[in-house]
Amino acid sequence: MGETKLREGYTTGACATAATKAALTALITGIPQTETTIYLPVGRWVTFAVERCEIVDNRATAAVIKDGGDDPDATHGAEIVSTVSWIEDHRIELDGGEGVGRVTKPGLPVSVGEAAINPVPRKMIIEAARDALQQYGRVGGIRIVISVPKGEEIAKKTLNARLGIIGGISILGTRGIVVPFSTSAYRASIVRAIQVAKATGCHHVVITTGGRSEKYAMKQYPHLPEEAFIEMGDFVGFTLKQCKRQGIKTVSMVGMMGKFSKIAQGVMMVHSKSAPVDFHFLASIAQASGASPELVRSIQEANTASQVGDLMYEAGHMSFFGKICEHCCASALREVGGGLVVETSLYTMSGQFLGKAVQADAAD
Repeated sequence: MGETKLREGYTTGACATAATKAALTALITGIPQTETTIYLPVGRWVTFAVERCEIVDNRATAAVIKDGGDDPDATHGAEIVSTVSWIEDHRIELDGGEGVGRVTKPGLPVSVGEAAINPVPRKMIIEAARDALQQYGRVGGIRIVISVPKGEEIAKKTLNARLGIIGGISILGTRGIVVPFSTSAYRASIVRAIQVAKATGCHHVVITTGGRSEKYAMKQYPHLPEEAFIEMGDFVGFTLKQCKRQGIKTVSMVGMMGKFSKIAQGVMMVHSKSAPVDFHFLASIAQASGASPELVRSIQEANTASQVGDLMYEAGHMSFFGKICEHCCASALREVGGGLVVETSLYTMSGQFLGKAVQADAAD
């Protein structure tokens, strides 16, 4: 009731396609383009404004500003540029230029050494170019170079370097549109990260709920390569199941009291709105750890799981954190039906190590 419909945005792949069509049309007609219309995989025609369009000799360049809609990401507002030039044969060549990353590790849908332009955007760009050539009766070959002037800086806000994509962003998108607050993109990034880890020989991965816990995890597991560290966000159950499905042998979970208290309860989606922390559950673990009746009562009346952790830490009941970790391991194994070695480590917000547990059992 009363909710406003959120505005969709467009993928970098859609923007690159629009820029390419505008640049090629300008190159063929000699007329700089101010807008261009392309067909998206989602099944609709969309018209993009062209930010700039220039023709120099046998080359044309067009730029489109990436609009993330009401779900903006690191690439929102970026200038996506396509430069199209004639070549002698009849092929359509596609490559990445400034600010578009290069793939350096296996496990991605793009081969090592190629520009990080994913298969669907690659197909969109080439088909749009082919259609434009056909529309104007041209058969000459062209070279298309996609660039993102600030792409290398933008990429620092993404996981590209972890995935082995160096020097810029990826040109992405399977539908052409960005659906606001969709969890599908984040889930896809988790799957991709596990695939890269597996392809680079990792049989032990470390999953964390965010950047801070990942920093602590990297100090805890310095022997593991960067690809082994995967930010799962709130998608605990989904990530664990993907790890098992892809043959990962050992999964280490590293995090803090807030979300890991929920995992200990068996909650596998740990968003703040997903399920409340069960303070009676935490109080029962505290009691088993030797907490006094007064402390148990304080835990039952606590406001946050972090507060519970502080109370137990100050009282010196460190076995409490080991028990929380044991419950997390047990919940994880139940979720996937066994078949993994699961480790759990707990930290404070400031990086103080609190406790650890390891469990394993056979698959059902």
